[in-house]
Amino acid sequence: MILIKDATFFSGDYRDKAEKKNILINAEGKIDKISSSEISVNGDTKIINAKNKWLMPGFLDTHTHYDAEVIASPGIKESARHGVTTIVLGSCSVSAIYNNPEDTSDSFSRVEAISRTILLPLLEKEKNWNNIKEWKSYINELPLGINVASFIGHSDIRMKAMGIERSLTEGEIATEAEKKMMNDMLEEALDEGFLGLSTMDSPWDKMDGFLGLSINTLPWDKMDGERYWSHKTPSFYSSWKERKGLIQILRNRNAILQGVPNLVTRVNAVRYMVTSAGWFRKPLKTTVIALMDLIADRYIYPVVKFASRITNLLGNGNFRVQSPPCPFTVYYDGVDSVMFEEFPSGQALRHLAKELDTRNELINDLAYRQSFKKEIKKQFAPKVWHRDLSLTTILEAPDTSLIGKDFYSIAEERGDHPVDTFLDMIVEYDKKIRWTTTLANDRKEKYKGLYNYPYNLISFSDAGAHLNNMAFYNFPLKMIKVVQESIDEGNPIMEMERCIWRLTKEQGDWFGIDRGYLAEGKVADLVIIDPDKFDNITEDVHFGIIEEFDNYPRLVNRNEEVVSQVMVNGQLIFQDDEFVEGYGVDKKIGSFIGKTLA
Repeated sequence: MILIKDATFFSGDYRDKAEKKNILINAEGKIDKISSSEISVNGDTKIINAKNKWLMPGFLDTHTHYDAEVIASPGIKESARHGVTTIVLGSCSVSAIYNNPEDTSDSFSRVEAISRTILLPLLEKEKNWNNIKEWKSYINELPLGINVASFIGHSDIRMKAMGIERSLTEGEIATEAEKKMMNDMLEEALDEGFLGLSTMDSPWDKMDGFLGLSINTLPWDKMDGERYWSHKTPSFYSSWKERKGLIQILRNRNAILQGVPNLVTRVNAVRYMVTSAGWFRKPLKTTVIALMDLIADRYIYPVVKFASRITNLLGNGNFRVQSPPCPFTVYYDGVDSVMFEEFPSGQALRHLAKELDTRNELINDLAYRQSFKKEIKKQFAPKVWHRDLSLTTILEAPDTSLIGKDFYSIAEERGDHPVDTFLDMIVEYDKKIRWTTTLANDRKEKYKGLYNYPYNLISFSDAGAHLNNMAFYNFPLKMIKVVQESIDEGNPIMEMERCIWRLTKEQGDWFGIDRGYLAEGKVADLVIIDPDKFDNITEDVHFGIIEEFDNYPRLVNRNEEVVSQVMVNGQLIFQDDEFVEGYGVDKKIGSFIGKTLA
């Protein structure tokens, strides 16, 4: 048994005011007693002194891509060390269930920026499952450190039903037998406790055409490998008519449709809103990414908020937009980023990533440079990357005099066009020039509206993906720090109880996961943090390694001394900036969790 003494206790329910409590956790990993008074225990009880510290439910990260990493490194340490005790896999249409290792790897590697040279051998070695039950059995045999829930990926089931070649062919429509097979796979997933279906953008042709945009040149999400390099991922080729049966199953069973509209045009986000609406039918639980205050398009933030509110209030929908609660800062090695997929000349660079000589010939072509300049300066073109080369910072370069500067100022020093300077550096240095920029959520004065908006879900870390491009593993701690600072300044964004609810119980309730709330009889998934150390929570990122990925480098967050203890299923996994001995190696602590949906 474990007794936690004198903690400032947050239950996860915003209606419960934080109070000093003692919490007793029994041998089954559940909370036996919560009391303001002393709790008598025997001499074998482990006692944790939490005086002046805050105890709250473990955080939920409901948008991750740990599908591969959980196989090699089941401790999921980069999330666990920040108090995340439950993650959701299978996002953005890709899951690692039904297809062979090569097809699965090709659907993951490029779009999620996970090295194919690591992922493919891992799947070839470990993948012995071909359906949901076999996958669950495999996952539950791993020494999981935290809990895992999952969506089934639309690309995964479409590729299995149609075969990889047909699933990636423009104009190919699933047969009735193939649609039935996809429906059956979805039903099986829901029967086994999966949360729903994740899908990736499918174009709304008429509306995209109305805007004068070529949908074939805009999507980010591309296949890896030699066979289908630069094809879009399978779900993108699926029409909404083809998806009708899948959506009806989700609606009937109160399951979730997780979607990613075309993040560049954004027009077909309306389709997800209409699909969620409950006019004369049951509303469909629908969540899409992402609600952010984009530097590139400031109008998008209020428009998405307004449209989401209309969908839910007038459309009787159950529609949510996922939101990161901190600056959305990304890091690039040369042009190795999906952001370049959103305009044709940038997409051409990405397509030739494996043929550097050919790519460099293209870059040095005058007509190509003119196209690049024209596309990058389009002020009113839909975009996520602001394409402002003055809002950049060079972090690493063979020429150390460049470090700390932006591409625009370097171009001014050289008397050159910023695009020419940028492209010249790509030819000269390729991935040896590393730079950063912030894409969204740069205005702190907008956080009050973002944090309090009732139709967003504070969770979009993409953890486990884009390993060298971004790191938001500690996003709950960042939000808590911002809210506490606003309280200290006398202009509170919200009460701390509501802040913690948004990161815990609200997530658990909406996704149908029995986590995120602490009460007697509940599982003890919890985190204890030290509010006196909040200054250690910063926007800084560092390079760490994934030992089990052959020491593969990844960006990580560190906030020393903030997280005092993390517990999963009543077992201590992290204390004083160290994991317990054997964690993620021979101690099985977490498990697959889900909900069997009626």
